Amino acid sequence: MRHAILVAIALLAAAPTAAQAPAPTRSAAWTPPRTPDGHPDLQGVWLNSSATPLERPAALAGKPRLSDEEVAELKKRAARIFDGGVNSDFAGGDGFYLALLANPDRYRNPNSTGGSDAMIDREIENRTSLIEDPADGRIPPLTPEGQQRVSSRPPPVGGGARIPAGPEDFSPALRCLTYGIPRFGAANLANAGPLGFYEIIQTPDYLVITLEAIHEARIIPLTPRPHLPRTLRLWNGDARGRWEGDTLVVETTNFAPYVNFLGSAENLRLVERFTRTAADTLTYEVTLDDPATWTTPWTVVIRLKRSLDRLFEYACHEGNYDVMRGMLLGARAQDK
Repeated sequence: MRHAILVAIALLAAAPTAAQAPAPTRSAAWTPPRTPDGHPDLQGVWLNSSATPLERPAALAGKPRLSDEEVAELKKRAARIFDGGVNSDFAGGDGFYLALLANPDRYRNPNSTGGSDAMIDREIENRTSLIEDPADGRIPPLTPEGQQRVSSRPPPVGGGARIPAGPEDFSPALRCLTYGIPRFGAANLANAGPLGFYEIIQTPDYLVITLEAIHEARIIPLTPRPHLPRTLRLWNGDARGRWEGDTLVVETTNFAPYVNFLGSAENLRLVERFTRTAADTLTYEVTLDDPATWTTPWTVVIRLKRSLDRLFEYACHEGNYDVMRGMLLGARAQDK
């Protein structure tokens, strides 16, 4: 079985590499609807259901795009492994895409809490990573300071270099306080679904983005104003929006030091770009820049699709007291 999986990965990786397509542009035949103040209308519910992993898998190194035939093959595998009644486990985050590359008879994950019947539909596209810069589709290496910070933090569920001493040592997500930003789906919760719904409300002065997970909304001023003083730090940073042509650019700084994304800390500068590129598509581009964490900035591009669904409450009790008690009891058992 292991030999068969390795052969399947090798065959897919060895296929001819297609040239990487440029970032999507709006068709000349289509113009975005506009709000009364003349800017593109970004309002509505948008969904990231992409199966594309955040980072390019090692099996596809040097292959930024798949051919249409390879995409069709992955769709056949998805139907067989997860829709064919073979009792596969739930495949969340990047696990879904990696399972398609491995092509097992059935998918097994000891960390799954359910079966494949609980999974949402995932869109398989030609891109092999959401990261488009650097060109290798991988998160840049950590700086020495970033390595030290990551190694000194307790892991989210115990074990590792340092055992959690109290609730403050657990991530804000485990404490049901915030899942943080940006939201790339798999990068936030590896064993969950994409959690990819965004609801946008737009006025001339503010843009409000309601996020699917953990009852919170980002309120982004669109009128010129300076960022908060560096001494004031917020869970999800201090955001400021501005229009550059038909693209909304949101720059966020002043993150709290105890809220981190993949190892970053208070020096993170986040630049998000929202562009309507089709009636049903909102292109969401995110550049992360933290010289104290990564050796170079990196950029992710996600194609959000318009959805007719509504957002409902995501029930996660602030503080997560019952689960927190069990996690701390486990930590004290590790102490012994």
